[in-house]
Amino acid sequence: MAKQDIDRDDLENRPTSRGSLSQPSHCPANVQAPPEPSPIHNDGQSKSMSKPRLFSTLQCLRHENPLGLPRSGAPPQLPRMQRGLPQKRRLKDVRKTIAVSSAKGGVGKSTIAVNLALTFARQGHRTGILDTDIFGPSIPTLLNLSGEPRLSEKNQLLPLSNYGVKSMSMGYLVGEEAPVVWRGLMVMKALQQLLWEVEWGGLDVLVMDLPPGTGDTQLTITQQVVLDGAIVVSTPQDIALKDAVKGVEMMRKVNVPLLGMIQNMSVFTCPNCNHSTHIFGSDGVAQACSKHDVPFLGDIPLHASICDDADRGKPTVVAEPDSQRAKAFIDIAETVAKRIELWNEAIS
Repeated sequence: MAKQDIDRDDLENRPTSRGSLSQPSHCPANVQAPPEPSPIHNDGQSKSMSKPRLFSTLQCLRHENPLGLPRSGAPPQLPRMQRGLPQKRRLKDVRKTIAVSSAKGGVGKSTIAVNLALTFARQGHRTGILDTDIFGPSIPTLLNLSGEPRLSEKNQLLPLSNYGVKSMSMGYLVGEEAPVVWRGLMVMKALQQLLWEVEWGGLDVLVMDLPPGTGDTQLTITQQVVLDGAIVVSTPQDIALKDAVKGVEMMRKVNVPLLGMIQNMSVFTCPNCNHSTHIFGSDGVAQACSKHDVPFLGDIPLHASICDDADRGKPTVVAEPDSQRAKAFIDIAETVAKRIELWNEAIS
């Protein structure tokens, strides 16, 4: 297939509407832009400084700008590296950045990430959470948020907020049931835009919710963003631990400080007889931490309320702040805050 030249002018002001995001095999020649709605924020108030934007598959998607952000006023594109690795840099106006990871899916990583972020916010820190899972974003559901983000005066995405936490996710840009049917090049560029083209407005700490695995997304983030530490989440059973250890070793290979591992779904206590059962094993993560010289951050119990709270968009530290389940999240968040020295600095 012949290589196509990409005209940057084609990337500006492309027509948009809500729908699934997929790679078209051709671009319509005469697509008309839908009328722009008034710029309404989450609080229902119009603000002239923000610009509305909608997303569509009717536009000519380009791998250099898959989210369709206007180029005017946007930060310069990162130069393509012909040799060597890209230079790490901090996200603008973000003091501390931590990654919550697990090479295994389905271990409750997103639920833990959002409860940690909410704990930081409740302790008075300016907090954000970035959902870096392009294909399976969870943060909109966990924070009970929906709707498309607006653009700032500088054509930067403006985060959506709830419970005192700012957030950005691919889930805000597509319909709830709409798949993102993209190949790797589009996915990586979309990730770049979520990393570098969001106007956070000054944060003490940003929690990154990483997708499962140790592939392109994890490598891009760890090679380009200065991370103050990474947390690896696992359940106690061997089938999850084998992959979680791979996540630990990846962080070491890319020189990201390991803050520790969290054991999720550690014990189930029957609400009727109060008998405790270690359904997935009792101390698998603690043993892995000892074997691989990783700090053990703590246990999160297996409890129906944690799942119910997450599904209804009111996580445990907000829904049940005085419960033992919330205390487990709070204790871990306090340990993490000390290890990244979140208390000692003020944003410049």
